[in-house]
Amino acid sequence: MDRAVIDHRGPELPEITLEVVANLRRVFGTEEGRVALWAGSGTGAWEAAVVNTLNPGDRVLAFNNGIFAEKFAEVADKFGIAVDLVDVRWGDAVSPELVASKLKGHAAIQVVHNETSTGVTSDIAGIRRAIDASGQDPLLLVDTVSSLGSMEFCFDDWRVDVALTGSQKGLMLPPGMAICCVSPRALERSKKVTTPRSFYDWGPLLAAMEGGYFPATPPTLEMYGMREALRMLVDEEGLENVYRRHRRLAEGVRHAVEAWDKEFLCHERERMSNSLTAVVCETANTDELLRLSEAHLNLSLGAGLARLKGKVFRIGHLGALNELEVLATLGGVELALDMAGEKVELGSGVAAAQKWFRQDGW
Repeated sequence: MDRAVIDHRGPELPEITLEVVANLRRVFGTEEGRVALWAGSGTGAWEAAVVNTLNPGDRVLAFNNGIFAEKFAEVADKFGIAVDLVDVRWGDAVSPELVASKLKGHAAIQVVHNETSTGVTSDIAGIRRAIDASGQDPLLLVDTVSSLGSMEFCFDDWRVDVALTGSQKGLMLPPGMAICCVSPRALERSKKVTTPRSFYDWGPLLAAMEGGYFPATPPTLEMYGMREALRMLVDEEGLENVYRRHRRLAEGVRHAVEAWDKEFLCHERERMSNSLTAVVCETANTDELLRLSEAHLNLSLGAGLARLKGKVFRIGHLGALNELEVLATLGGVELALDMAGEKVELGSGVAAAQKWFRQDGW
């Protein structure tokens, strides 16, 4: 990315764009889906998913199991979509059974695959089976911001209609890109939608991207970074190895949290995220814990957001990360907990993670 800015109407861009699109399709797990890419963020991708597929007055089923699921639903509401928002405990997944019980003639379902604020992964394959069993056929709109590139996603097999993400998590880049993967059905639907849209209208964007260009100025330098990041994921390490590494590192963190005798925000182990872990603090205010870790250790942990503020902290373990970095992070967390007055045996979590890594093999 550290290079002169190229002319985004010049001859260099198409080769980069077409390689990026081809490899993003591999990461999304699609042969049929089309990839749309804007300068923006995951929030912009939320808007694109809504304005291209839904009309004002359409009914949408959404689930509030974290701040990002809640905000995704708010985007639809602001465009006049009738959102039926189902409250779910923050720390629980959206279960297929809940989807089946609430689905009643909705035009679409919104769900977050991996809720970043809680460290919980919902079963999209199970949700698809629940939709199929209902005899109904809503569009399935899925936020993959903190899962794509870290956990397997099967766009075609799960018959997702729009999957959206940003560039700054599993794709290992700075913020700056909003990305949607669009099914043929969603693309056809967008041609009939009357919701006002301009910048996030994926029709002219997808048409231009077929030739490797964009109708508006793209994030040209970030495209170089995306090309390299995708080569690292797809060609160098291989996606199966990427997903296994994330499972391995996440399980090491979970063993550490158990050794500290701390509570996970997520109560179902099989639904715990391989991207991040949310830990409950019973005594210390986690805002103070984060202040101490930043000030004394130069360690940045995730805060508790919205209703979780001051109650949980989050350990990220996604992207370009290995065992040594995880062990160093866990050692820093132990020191920060000790400074914050939380009862923890120094070294216990690090040792538990080390034992897991040794047990899991190399």
